[in-house]
Amino acid sequence: MAMQAGDIEEMIKAAIPDAKITIRDLAGDGDHYAAEVVSESFRGKSRVQQHQMVYQALQGNMGDALHALALQTSAPE
Repeated sequence: MAMQAGDIEEMIKAAIPDAKITIRDLAGDGDHYAAEVVSESFRGKSRVQQHQMVYQALQGNMGDALHALALQTSAPE
């Protein structure tokens, strides 16, 4: 069962309200996405910690409804 880009964005926004999110469907199948997430809450955190925050926001859907997510995270410049 595939996820819609809007669903992914809503889940991230619910957990990281100030996030600016750009999502692209890489394969057109609803299973492979690229996401860029920019949030002040990432400042001072390692890249691993930032990615963990996003994966937590996806509430266990990674590897299930969402097969692949190429993730870029950063704090605003």
